[in-house]
Amino acid sequence: MAGFDWFWNALGGKSGRNQKRSLAIVDRAQAASADLSRLDDAALAARARELAASGSLSDPGEFLAILGVASERRLGLSPFPVQSQAVLRLLEGDVVHMATGEGKTLVGAMAATGFALMGKTVHSITVNDYLATRDAEWMRPLVEFFGLSVAAVSEGMDSVARRQAYACDIVYAPVSEIGFDVLRDQLVTRRGEAVQHGADVAIVDEADSVLVDEALVPLVLAGNQPGRAPRGKITDLVRRLKENEDYTVDDDRRNVYLTDKGAHKLETALGVGSLYDDEHVGTTLVQVNLALHAHALLIRDVHYIVRDGRVALIDASRGRVAELQRWPDGLQAAVEAKEGLAVTEGGRILDTITLQALMGRYPMVCGMTGTAVEATDQLRTFYDLRVSVIERNKPLRRFDEQDRIYATMAEKNRAIIEEITEINALGRPVLVGTHDVAESEELAGALRERDIEVSVLNAKNDAEEARIIAEAGDIGRVTVSTQMAGRGTDIRLGGADEADHGAVVDLGGLAVIGTARHRSQRLDNQLRGRAGRQGDPGLSLFFVSLDDDVVVSGGSGEEVSAQPDATGLIDSGRIRDWVEHCQRVTEGQLLEVHSQTWKYNRLLADQRVIIDERRARLLDTDQAWRELADREPARAAELDALDESTRVQAARDIMLYHLDFNWAEHLALMDDVRESIHLRAIARETPIDEYHRIAVREFKDLAQRAFNDAVATFRDVTIDADGAHLDEEGLSRPSATWTYMVSDNPLAGGGNSVISGIGNIFR
Repeated sequence: MAGFDWFWNALGGKSGRNQKRSLAIVDRAQAASADLSRLDDAALAARARELAASGSLSDPGEFLAILGVASERRLGLSPFPVQSQAVLRLLEGDVVHMATGEGKTLVGAMAATGFALMGKTVHSITVNDYLATRDAEWMRPLVEFFGLSVAAVSEGMDSVARRQAYACDIVYAPVSEIGFDVLRDQLVTRRGEAVQHGADVAIVDEADSVLVDEALVPLVLAGNQPGRAPRGKITDLVRRLKENEDYTVDDDRRNVYLTDKGAHKLETALGVGSLYDDEHVGTTLVQVNLALHAHALLIRDVHYIVRDGRVALIDASRGRVAELQRWPDGLQAAVEAKEGLAVTEGGRILDTITLQALMGRYPMVCGMTGTAVEATDQLRTFYDLRVSVIERNKPLRRFDEQDRIYATMAEKNRAIIEEITEINALGRPVLVGTHDVAESEELAGALRERDIEVSVLNAKNDAEEARIIAEAGDIGRVTVSTQMAGRGTDIRLGGADEADHGAVVDLGGLAVIGTARHRSQRLDNQLRGRAGRQGDPGLSLFFVSLDDDVVVSGGSGEEVSAQPDATGLIDSGRIRDWVEHCQRVTEGQLLEVHSQTWKYNRLLADQRVIIDERRARLLDTDQAWRELADREPARAAELDALDESTRVQAARDIMLYHLDFNWAEHLALMDDVRESIHLRAIARETPIDEYHRIAVREFKDLAQRAFNDAVATFRDVTIDADGAHLDEEGLSRPSATWTYMVSDNPLAGGGNSVISGIGNIFR
């Protein structure tokens, strides 16, 4: 490792002196373990609290040793030296790069316990309910050894249960639940109604997924309000349009454009003079573009499935159903209309926050993943986080075969089936990573025609994930999965009980086959990492065709010639380099999109901080009453007979209502500006600069408008012993709210078509 110090430092990784210091501390921890293990539980816990009493560690080596002894006593798990090293790097604020199967769950629990002993509240952030609940219960004995409390937050919990959970020292929760609770808390009118109050530290499991893949996914809180959808006639007309004649789609299938012929065809059928007249641009043309986007770019069983009479989006980074995700209301409705389903009620967005902005609320963020090095640039650029590479406990024995490249998709698919058939004939388990539901089912069907028993894990049966993954390493198993099968769980050789571990090792371990390269090498490596855990043997092999999305998109505008053999196989170093080049291009594209999108999001995130601070002052003090009384002293005098707490709360309700309403209006306005901002380029203005100018101007008006509206309401609304009767003035908050994630993240794609957001349909 020492010989590569310059490399890791260039990447922004923690190496050199920091890594050497970490290893020296771990050595001291190993040496101290024997003496510490002689202490009883109470003395051990007391010593840990003593070492962390100042809010930092007076002797990190001894502290790590205590955590290790406690883990062995309560969990039966004695951490490897590399795990102790990872704990130390987390405690110092890094993202640690640890391979699959190296014990990240224990590392995260030890680090969370360490932070909590230093007096910090900790959110241990996972990617789903299952992992949050599992890890909290699994690690509870370790946490409680030190007199600390731990709980998990999951989707089905009510506000009372959430409030109790968040009161614990360590809280395990999916990132979406934490975000939604933040949004809901931003609508409370009494501090006691809030369920959480933030935390000092976020420890992010699968950090690359949360901090990079889904960083720009907005979490949305909506209130009931009728939405808009393309009329049935428009949906029917768009369905009849022909690609490359009535509309065109760009090379990476992110944008769709009506041709003059297509526009004329629609104008004639709808009986309108021009779709681009002022009277139609904001109505009919919007509905046409929504229907066209749904028709041409969103593919059933790739981007979504239809289940139980409703559209369910597929999380592109995991290949699973995203239960809480929907597209912006107009597009969601357009897909529902396309599928002939009942169009769901739309909603008025009350508040929204991206995962990246959510992470920015924590004073300290650290995390773990098996593919951190590949995300180093993003982690450093957007979070100022450094990566620490933790060596494997046992040497890697997995063989990563060079890609097999074919001229056409059909030739590649035939070769994949042949390869799986040959491996299966030996009894060796195979995990096949596909890119979407349709591909997984088509491949499984082809294998079954050869009498090969196949387990399929995709968005249509993701509830069975734990069972399928538990047996994926057993003799003779063939598992076909979309994207990251079982992240957070290990595929154990020989089945869940590892009864046939030795036999599978003799066969060469788990064979992982990728049916195409992803748009990022990091996603390839996530799939590779399913094999070769804890020194087990394994194989990874990717198949590529020159028709694959990553090659077509990354090589757009360039031509390459090759000489395939009779099966279509291309054995050429030059073509192999070309495929690598195409993937690097798509990685660069994704990073640039992230960078540009964050420039738009960052200003709103800064404005949200100002709103949050204003809201906190109104909630926690009598400032609302003082401001309104100063402005309307006569009205304030009329209310002198009321109890002071009643008067203060009435003023608070009024001020908060108008602050929240105007913030929601601001978000809606800036969303409209964002969708049309590209038009500013026509006027030779820089879109991002113009967006910022508008956002700053409108935000200044927001504060004054919210205050003026509150003054007017204070003057006229009925205020009595029951408080301010806002409902009587038509100022009631929504009777129903719901949360969802807007699937407009351009970074979410793994290799097939990815939409880049509703804004693109207007380009």
